[in-house]
Amino acid sequence: MLAKAVAAVPDPDSVDGGLSYEPKWDGFRAIISFDGENIEIGSRGAKMLTRYFPELTDALARLLTRPCVLDGEIVVPTGEPGSQRLDWEALTARIHPAASRVTMLAAETPAMFVAFDLLGLDGESTLDLPFGERRALLEDFLGTPRHPLHLTRTTTDVDLARKWLIEFEGAGLDGVVAKPLAGAYAPGKRQMLKIKHHRTADVVIVGYRVHKSGAGVGSLLLGLYDDDGVLRNVGGASAFSNTRRLELVDELEPLVVRDDDGSVASAETDRSRFSSSKDVSFVPLEPTRVAEVQYDQMEGMRFRHTVQFARWRPDREASSCRFDQLEIPAAYDLDDVLD
Repeated sequence: MLAKAVAAVPDPDSVDGGLSYEPKWDGFRAIISFDGENIEIGSRGAKMLTRYFPELTDALARLLTRPCVLDGEIVVPTGEPGSQRLDWEALTARIHPAASRVTMLAAETPAMFVAFDLLGLDGESTLDLPFGERRALLEDFLGTPRHPLHLTRTTTDVDLARKWLIEFEGAGLDGVVAKPLAGAYAPGKRQMLKIKHHRTADVVIVGYRVHKSGAGVGSLLLGLYDDDGVLRNVGGASAFSNTRRLELVDELEPLVVRDDDGSVASAETDRSRFSSSKDVSFVPLEPTRVAEVQYDQMEGMRFRHTVQFARWRPDREASSCRFDQLEIPAAYDLDDVLD
């Protein structure tokens, strides 16, 4: 079952039967299937993740007492006790083809599983039960789970949910989810509601990638200046219409950086293990054009997700687009979210 984005935490009486609220974990959505002996882990897109998390398969086979199907999130916490937070980069590094590296990372950055729904128990499906009943069954089944198995907290108090939206971001979570208490589990349907952070920033346009069709701007590359005056690549903005993609090529043409012979200067973004086989070239631009973009959160020195272009800012100097404009959430210990 999927989630539909909404702008704010909804009131409980906005849905028949009321709403249950829970933290939105920033990890890999996963279905855990246990037949009484073996654990299988499937992703939201039906990709098998079992081999990448041997520490989870070993632990869950010991901790789960009956055959079951759990819906939840795989996350990786990092940091010292008392100041832990979710680490998306450490989590994504766990997907590696080499068995030796999988084993090493399982020991160095072990994952945990946060359960938030029960889809089956003892071979019987629970999909048709209302969420309120499924949650009660899940709590009864798991009891007080032991690490690395956790049960997400829930509340029907909308004011507390709105407090979570603000506070839990400091532990690396990325919002709140609202679930209809009377709703059955609907695979593939956007029956849940997700509320994420929405912020704006003024950024420098440092280049663009050509759309995969070969015509127009596919994405704008964005930059911010650090404290040393170095312009850092912080992500990209995409999702332009066909017409707008072509318009942007003409609009940005005067800013294109060219070699002495008039050809477009070559430029590439840094490669990662996710882009090793992809074309990372882009059309470089003079870093003078400023745009306002909408984003939800940062991961290190980059926007966590692709951001949305809002408008040009001709009133802003590129040099004024610095990291210090960004809102930094107050630190919050992950253990306090799990309690």
